Amino acid sequence: MIKVNAMGDACPLPVVKAKNAIKELGGAGVVEVKVDNEIAVQNLAKMAKQKGYGMKSHKISATEYDVTLEIGEGAAATGVADIPEECAIIPTAQKKIVVAINSNRMGHGHDELGAVLMKGFIFALTQQDVLPTTVLFYNGGANLTIEGSASLEDLKNLEAQGVEIMTCGTCLNYYNVSDKLAVGEVTNMYAIVEKLTQADLVVMP
Repeated sequence: MIKVNAMGDACPLPVVKAKNAIKELGGAGVVEVKVDNEIAVQNLAKMAKQKGYGMKSHKISATEYDVTLEIGEGAAATGVADIPEECAIIPTAQKKIVVAINSNRMGHGHDELGAVLMKGFIFALTQQDVLPTTVLFYNGGANLTIEGSASLEDLKNLEAQGVEIMTCGTCLNYYNVSDKLAVGEVTNMYAIVEKLTQADLVVMP
């Protein structure tokens, strides 16, 4: 059994930690995840259902839950657990999947919450089994690829795995941060339109 402490972790960290523990098992076994909210329990349940794992949850208190994931031999065979870590590369999409980010916040409402959600979204991208081919940043989204961005390391991670990171040059100029671009390359509206119109799927968080 592998025990995972995800207390205090925001989405999607509990699921990410659980997946990493399952890979560490290298076969059938049990992973026990401790979380502090019902949403995390639900997300783990969805993951278990998708992957064919057994799953049980126990509410210890209003802010403490134990989630037990039972991994069978067939289910455990999926993923990259049998590949040496130094050789494991998350594949990019065979189809052209473009993620277009036009703000440094996700959704409308509370700005601080929106910033947290966007950071979580970009981190979650790095954890997908199939990565997008390109991530476009324009308008307020351009602020996510510059020095000091909370998402910089995650974006560098994506770039290292073959994902194109492209930021609108006009937008960088408008915000007066052209000299602070820290990941990816500068692009223009023609290239942005080309990427969007030639994509098989466009995702806009």
